[in-house]
Amino acid sequence: MSLRLSVLKALPFLLLAFVVSAVMPAAAQQAPQTYSSSELVDTGHKFFGEMSGGLASAIERAASEYGQPNGYILGQEGSGAVFGGLRYGEGILYTRNAGNTRVYWQGPTFGLDFGGDGARTMILVYNLPSVQSIYQRFGGVNGSAYLVGGFGITALRQGNITLVPVRTGVGARLGINVGYLKFTPQATWNPF
Repeated sequence: MSLRLSVLKALPFLLLAFVVSAVMPAAAQQAPQTYSSSELVDTGHKFFGEMSGGLASAIERAASEYGQPNGYILGQEGSGAVFGGLRYGEGILYTRNAGNTRVYWQGPTFGLDFGGDGARTMILVYNLPSVQSIYQRFGGVNGSAYLVGGFGITALRQGNITLVPVRTGVGARLGINVGYLKFTPQATWNPF
């Protein structure tokens, strides 16, 4: 009789444990797959440090136009141009559902563009269906105007995927250009 009584007393706790274990995976699946503006601003302030003065407004502007990104890249890049130019960079792609992946980017530019710069870069990634989808070319138009230091934002697109690089850097740059960035899993000198 006491064994039966002990089992009956434990039954509510067993049922509760069963219900909690059944609900936990469903709650874990409902975790957001995108990054909020406040998360991105906090990450950007840590990454850019003292150079992050216009970061919040740039991220808010991107969020109002493109929504919430489902990934972002933190990295650094260097570029130079005399009419035509080159840009090389490397960083880490952060996603909620596929983890973190090292990526490299490079690409040519053409236009009325003079100067060089080195920049810390946060690239907001929108509508990325898989990590492998980042490994392609993304085209766009870029404009720069700064001496010693600056802050800029642009947009690149390929199909439904949109990349919004937010850059802060040092150098001397003036111009407008058209070009693309090619993302690769390994570093390469070939910008094409």
